[in-house]
Amino acid sequence: MAEKRDYYEVLGVSKSASADEIKKAYKKMAIKYHPDKNPGNKEAEEKFKEVAEAYSILSDPDKKARYDQFGHAGVEGAAPDFSGGFGNLNDILNDILGGFGFGGGFGGGFGGGFGGQRGQRQERVYRGRDIRVRVKLTLEEIAKGVTKEVSIEKSVPCSECGGKGAKNSSDIKTCPACHGTGQVERVVRQGFFQSVTYSTCQQCGGEGKIISNPCRSCSGTGLVRKRETIEVKIPAGVEAGMQLTVPGAGNAAKNNGINGDLLVVIEELEHPDLKRDGNNLYYTKVISLPDAILGTETEVPCLDGPYRIRIDAGTQSGTVLRLRGKGLPTVNGYGGTGDMYVKIGVWIPKKLTKEEKNLVESLRNSESFSPNPTKEDKGFFERIKDLFD
Repeated sequence: MAEKRDYYEVLGVSKSASADEIKKAYKKMAIKYHPDKNPGNKEAEEKFKEVAEAYSILSDPDKKARYDQFGHAGVEGAAPDFSGGFGNLNDILNDILGGFGFGGGFGGGFGGGFGGQRGQRQERVYRGRDIRVRVKLTLEEIAKGVTKEVSIEKSVPCSECGGKGAKNSSDIKTCPACHGTGQVERVVRQGFFQSVTYSTCQQCGGEGKIISNPCRSCSGTGLVRKRETIEVKIPAGVEAGMQLTVPGAGNAAKNNGINGDLLVVIEELEHPDLKRDGNNLYYTKVISLPDAILGTETEVPCLDGPYRIRIDAGTQSGTVLRLRGKGLPTVNGYGGTGDMYVKIGVWIPKKLTKEEKNLVESLRNSESFSPNPTKEDKGFFERIKDLFD
């Protein structure tokens, strides 16, 4: 399955774009790729779905906030379902078009003449490539949140030419082949009819401009490579595989376009004692037989330091104690804090001295040591038994 493109890249807007700018960008792209305007064109239909999905997320403040922080993982399942056709999207698009003074609508043929004049150059906005890095965290860091320094090599605007590709503006000329449109027109006449096709200008690569004296530092690209150290603030409660987005911290784009993002993928280091399941933590505490019989106090490791617990007399092996609030917080504090579960294991020695054997033997026939579970004990053993069924 192909990786989804960044929603801002799909609409051709920056991360700081206003709601009105997002709406305008959606209107422009949706008109271009709408199935009614491109009958039978599967590629255009997929583009329309992609544009509609991006708008459905970025036009909703809550979904947009989740997407900005966690990327596609933060809005999984929130994208629109196209199995029933485009009816609802047509309604949305018609509402937007009405707000811009257009008549007609979509859904019953693409009337109204929305095509515009072909061959006109639209200012192309480039977007830099994202950079993906992995950051390893301990459970202690995850519990409190942490700021990490990440060193990356990235494209940045050339300081010599200001990202233009040439030191002097006079060195940037309009392409003589396409006259600045970035496209070459080809007209084929057949009798009374003619067809017009457009292709990317080979002389300027679709830029519409040619640099006669490229900047020596960047060879005319407007970009150079540079290593930077970026501070990444990681909230408490993140999980392995979660991806955080630092907007605009990725590669710069040529022609002073929109910077890509820095995508930070979380890796979780294994803890020597604790196991994690969601926001809960698990630990096994092994105690001696006398401690299980007589009861005791002991310490267990928690993320905020050792924690003292009470072991009641007669505690059975397999008993689980719950320490409320000793787990991990949920991201941004939504949902509270998990718990820590301590499973008690009773150590049975395999080797005994002669004196120890005699002592245990003297207890063999003791009534207190004969199995006689209470109703509560039976319930406990039934739960243990269920684990093996």
